[in-house]
Amino acid sequence: MRRVFGVKKQTEPPPSIQDASDRINKRGDTVEEKIQKLDAELARYKEQLKKTRPGPAQEAVKARAMRVLKQKRMYEGQRDMLYNQTYNLDQVSFAAEGIKDAQQTMSALKSANKELKGMMKTVKINDIDNLQDEMMDLMDVSNEIQETLGRSYSVPDDIDEEELMGELDALEADMDTEGEGVPSYLQPEPDLDAELSLPSAPTGHAPMPAGRANPQADDELGLPAVPRASIRG
Repeated sequence: MRRVFGVKKQTEPPPSIQDASDRINKRGDTVEEKIQKLDAELARYKEQLKKTRPGPAQEAVKARAMRVLKQKRMYEGQRDMLYNQTYNLDQVSFAAEGIKDAQQTMSALKSANKELKGMMKTVKINDIDNLQDEMMDLMDVSNEIQETLGRSYSVPDDIDEEELMGELDALEADMDTEGEGVPSYLQPEPDLDAELSLPSAPTGHAPMPAGRANPQADDELGLPAVPRASIRG
């Protein structure tokens, strides 16, 4: 049967955009190398033309330079064509990558949408409102407890606020009239010694009277020393 109908040849998969772009870039690099070699050859002919006098030799150099220049222009045209093809392939690759990114984004959005729908089934607005109301009630109860615990036990309930305001006004009047705004109970105590003008206490030893002879010496405590008894032999 294979001899009659033959065997179907396996077709190779078409090259990808990246493969085609790489192949064209390699060709472009090869053409660029040829152009650089031709530029070096043209530079050499240019130096020969400067050193050669007009005549048959110079015309031969010009002919070779013209041939190299034509080859250079041909390779430059091929290089530009290859660069244009590479540019087109890059544009197609960019568009393909953009479509792939869009597909992945759509898949992610669909998955997130499905997950959100499942989560919304477990969360209800009424339950959230009820929870908020309960939290507000608990906060009110907590504030009442704090106020109750913060009451002062030493302040009686029958205090007259008008009486307290009158006492406060009296304190302010006392502060305005006494001691340049300082109340009497905050002023420093007066210096009694300065007011009485008492002399200061004497310091040191009193002078010895003029009529007294043979003064007695004092002991270490500042008292008159006791005379020692004379010893008779």
